[in-house]
Amino acid sequence: MFKFLLNKIPRPLLIKWSLRLMPVVGLLFRGKRFTDPINRKSYRKFLPYGYRNLRPNALSPGTMSLERHRALWLFLQRNTDFFKDINQKILHIAPEQAFYHRFKKRFGRQYVTLDLHSPIADIKADITDLPFDDNTFDVILCNHVLEHIPDDKKAMTELHRVMKPGGYGIFQIPLDASRPQTFEDPSVTDPEKRTELFGQYDHVRIYGTDFFKRLQSAGFQTEAYKVNELFTPGEIKKFALDPNEIIPFVKKPKL
Repeated sequence: MFKFLLNKIPRPLLIKWSLRLMPVVGLLFRGKRFTDPINRKSYRKFLPYGYRNLRPNALSPGTMSLERHRALWLFLQRNTDFFKDINQKILHIAPEQAFYHRFKKRFGRQYVTLDLHSPIADIKADITDLPFDDNTFDVILCNHVLEHIPDDKKAMTELHRVMKPGGYGIFQIPLDASRPQTFEDPSVTDPEKRTELFGQYDHVRIYGTDFFKRLQSAGFQTEAYKVNELFTPGEIKKFALDPNEIIPFVKKPKL
């Protein structure tokens, strides 16, 4: 059932439905086994999620967050000043519903969201042609976006252009750490073939560890933070994180 919904229903519609269902589903799954750090509530189990293979206890019923969202929240909380500095200018590409209202409430007009299709994004625009001046944003969040973009190098260049010198960003992607080179084939446009080759019907590549070199070529300094080094085994279990997740952290050098 979950596979059918994820593969057949347009993502904007899924986002709208999930926003309406969250309060009801959250009540049904109340318990003590897992904790969602985003809303700090506990549940007896999380929902399964996945396009090809369903991952057990992946989707929080309270915020609709996945493993990567919960890891990102904790990383921002523990490893940056993100929640302390309310005056920073933030760009959030393809904003996740788990974060949108929380960030909007905290940062107000300083928080700008952008996407071509998302119903919750403030600005509808192309990541390869951002409608902002150079050196505009202190923080850029762009998670699970670049694997969808045919010209990802142009997108990276644009992200670097609009980031302030000294600013930072987190650009999560599906990363195959066993693959040294990114695999992509622009000739593949069939959704089923893309799912077979790239893991999802709307992905255009599988990133290897050379992802960081691509970011560096765009001008970023990069660091790779491993979830299994950031958090204890107990925390990984409690928050239902993916121990193999890598969080790509980038900075734009100061002038």
